[in-house]
Amino acid sequence: MKRVLGIILGGGAGTRLYPLTKLRAKPAVPLAGKYRLIDIPVSNCINSDILKIYVLTQFNSASLNRHLARAYNFAGFQEGFVEVLAAQQTQENPGWFQGTADAVRQYLWLFNEWDVDEYLILSGDHLYRMDYRLFIERHRETKADITLSVVPMDERRASDFGLMRIDADGRVIDFSEKPKGEALKRMQVDTTILGLTPEQARQQPYIASMGIYVFKKDVMNDLLNRYPDQTDFGKEIIPASADTYNLQAYLFKDYWEDIGTIAAFYEANLALTQQLQPPFSFYDENAPIYTRSRFLPPSKLLNCQVNESIISEGCILKNCQINHSVLGVRSRVDADCVVEDALLLGADFYEHYAERQRSLGERKIPIGIGAGSVVRRAIIDKNARIGRNVRLINKDHIEEADREELGFIIRSGIIVVLKNAEIPDGTVI
Repeated sequence: MKRVLGIILGGGAGTRLYPLTKLRAKPAVPLAGKYRLIDIPVSNCINSDILKIYVLTQFNSASLNRHLARAYNFAGFQEGFVEVLAAQQTQENPGWFQGTADAVRQYLWLFNEWDVDEYLILSGDHLYRMDYRLFIERHRETKADITLSVVPMDERRASDFGLMRIDADGRVIDFSEKPKGEALKRMQVDTTILGLTPEQARQQPYIASMGIYVFKKDVMNDLLNRYPDQTDFGKEIIPASADTYNLQAYLFKDYWEDIGTIAAFYEANLALTQQLQPPFSFYDENAPIYTRSRFLPPSKLLNCQVNESIISEGCILKNCQINHSVLGVRSRVDADCVVEDALLLGADFYEHYAERQRSLGERKIPIGIGAGSVVRRAIIDKNARIGRNVRLINKDHIEEADREELGFIIRSGIIVVLKNAEIPDGTVI
């Protein structure tokens, strides 16, 4: 694995995750109360003994840079590093990254300075645990030029992914990025070739790319130089190389979720609260997920009823009910509150007791959920101030709404309160 360079793509503007990406890069979006999305691929690399890791970013990268600098500081006795490479203007490339392939192309001169054999290309917004050593071993055993990690996919979601057809040896013979209509039907295959049962193959008749690739170093150089106008791996580079190069598929058999939308983000987080065998577990001692150490105190629960929930460190909850929810670091929930099917991202700092009392006396709103409030099927971003007797319940069952001037929006029926927003006392949404 010392011969592998990890390259994590930070993604674009993250419009489908807006407003969580209004003030932060997509990989910096909080996850499971205390982590960030970027912690998943970085931890997978570290657990796979891949310790040379670059993260390519472009949009709102300040918080991502700060998190990586504080979380991943390797000792000076090895070559390990996690380094951010932001889009920059040069004589050859005066513009921003135009796509995944263009981002790698613009820093190819730097990657080529490393004496490695393969480039491992990863996405910064997926939730999964993967041993990349097995992935790369498969790549080397098949003498592949490019290996794509794949999962079987059902018809409902197939058009959201790059789809492929493979032969009996696992070689990719056709690749199409997000096909629709007749093009989608053409990509149907008998997925028993992946080892699925006939019933599973009937339910999942497509082979989808996870957006995770291993390239031979010289093949990456050849493709990016041969097609200077092609800017995206999935849409252009991979399909163009299927006829000329040995493309192999590697089947990933565990949980994987592309957290690209508000609904997917919400569901993936709440799924972690399942009592027995959640789809993804942070409790694997052999492959832990790392993050920044905050040195926060334990959470304090004062006469609370908590069911099927995750409570991160540094929280203070008082006389409240928490059901099927995830509470991020430093969350504050006051008396007589009900938080249900909700995701609270927490806070970046504490308000001292005297400061909170002064705010209450001046009829200002402290950080957290005020007394007597109800929060149901909602995402509350960091440092939000929810007043007393507020009801965030989507009482009119609205699917989509933009009310940024009021501090919230609604996506897929989920209320999302913006970071640093204030919701006045008595508000009903």
